[in-house]
Amino acid sequence: MTEIDWNLYSWVARGTQRRKVIEALNKPKIATEIRKETKLSISHVSKVLKSFKEKGIAECLNPETKLGKLYILTEMGKQIREELLREDK
Repeated sequence: MTEIDWNLYSWVARGTQRRKVIEALNKPKIATEIRKETKLSISHVSKVLKSFKEKGIAECLNPETKLGKLYILTEMGKQIREELLREDK
């Protein structure tokens, strides 16, 4: 199991949009599914997913696809999500 990166955790926890997106990523999803669930604009969801990818929190399962890119949390992303959900209880 990967040790949680508390700097990344803090970065996700500070952002309302980042928090909504990571909580919505409970299984592989496309950006429009996340948009519907979170009520965020598609541009905000895309921006968050891009930054998650850059920071190693999420990955794209089909990067060669133009439409319908499927995103999933990495091990680090799953740990951050679990910790955030535990905190919300």
